[in-house]
Amino acid sequence: MQLFVGLGNPGPKYARHRHNVGFMAVDAIAHRHGFPAFRKRFRGLVSEGRLGDERVALLKPQTFMNESGRAVAAAMQFYKAGLAEIVVFHDELDLTEGRLRVKRGGGSAGHNGLRSIDRLVGPGYRRVRLGIGHPGDARRVTGHVLHAFGPDDSGWLMLMLDAVARSADLLAADDDANFMNRVAILTRPAPSATAPES
Repeated sequence: MQLFVGLGNPGPKYARHRHNVGFMAVDAIAHRHGFPAFRKRFRGLVSEGRLGDERVALLKPQTFMNESGRAVAAAMQFYKAGLAEIVVFHDELDLTEGRLRVKRGGGSAGHNGLRSIDRLVGPGYRRVRLGIGHPGDARRVTGHVLHAFGPDDSGWLMLMLDAVARSADLLAADDDANFMNRVAILTRPAPSATAPES
């Protein structure tokens, strides 16, 4: 069983915040691939299903961001999953809005959810870094991540989430390169129409 973890803060107050894009990605995967309704387990919400040939549990910790590792550790113990089976979806300030990168291990870069998981289970899991853009000033970072996506964000956000959901089988197959390539293709802007030459 693989464990796909979306990071965010629980409750409707935070539902549309940039910090919750990890929750949004897991929800998009569940919806596209027909996973059953989420249920309460492991200090979080869990749904089990299949992505391609792989069995996958989707987890949304309900502990608030800075205690996400508690839910991940509990789910790992139940499923007997190692770090190689864990994929964490999270917001990434250092990527342009709508961009995505997958990496294994590394530091938390100040992300409280990653820091909690690193502390409780170790850093060797895969991370799907979902770009939310940087506000341009370090003093504005907290307000940026804890602020809802606006109407101007809906286009690129929906495109990215749909691409992640449509490509999730490659991620489950441990094919990170083709996952990133497919997402890049699916999120590529359509060529602008040009006027015919006279």
